[in-house]
Amino acid sequence: MFFDTHAHYDDEQFDPDREQLLNDLHAQGISYILNPGASLISSEKGIRIAERFDFVYAAAGVHPQEAQTLDALGLSVLSDLLGHKKVRALGEIGLDYFYNQPAREVQMTAFRAQMELARAHNLPVIIHDRDAHEDTLKVVRDFPQVRGVFHCYSGSLELAKELVKVGYSLSFTGSITFKNARRLPEVAAWLPEDRIMIETDSPYLAPEPCRGRRNHSGYLPHICRKVADIRGISLEAAAALTLHNGKAFFGID
Repeated sequence: MFFDTHAHYDDEQFDPDREQLLNDLHAQGISYILNPGASLISSEKGIRIAERFDFVYAAAGVHPQEAQTLDALGLSVLSDLLGHKKVRALGEIGLDYFYNQPAREVQMTAFRAQMELARAHNLPVIIHDRDAHEDTLKVVRDFPQVRGVFHCYSGSLELAKELVKVGYSLSFTGSITFKNARRLPEVAAWLPEDRIMIETDSPYLAPEPCRGRRNHSGYLPHICRKVADIRGISLEAAAALTLHNGKAFFGID
């Protein structure tokens, strides 16, 4: 019934109980999970997880905070990973100016190189954009052949409208349930129904009323219910809509 389109089950926080947790989550109504990569190592680990669970898929990519690790050899390795049958996207990639580490030009070089790779492989991208809205939008516009999703969307309604114009989708995490989420509700209310997805970003960003706990896909209904309330539809309708959109985006029959 639910599709968690972004959850990091390769994270070491899941080492003690990963197998049992994933089996339980599927039995409880989590129909699909997409595990994105943050580095070459985590991408490989995510693929291994996807191989063991029919309902788990993977993305491979290098996060902007790991951009300094992506050299020519790394791009070659990444290109090979993208050919795996369970890999359905390139990501997560993008820009993160919150800490300014690594340097912005290093992040930009890695971002553009991976967008080129996505274009070559005809794969969608999962975009990480933190405090870098203007530069991220410029790169997206420079690659009109590449479609993608802005995960953990945090931008304005104006930015959302620009992204939809260039063919991108937006995905909401538990942050949409937070009391200080002023802009997200208006974005979720406006967004065309075929451009909306939901995610946990596990093990981070647990939604209300689970804040402070290790996040996992079992908390996804809290996010879905908030989106449903904002859009004035039922939980079941929101779950069906976001499930359909996730399957269509990642090419899952």
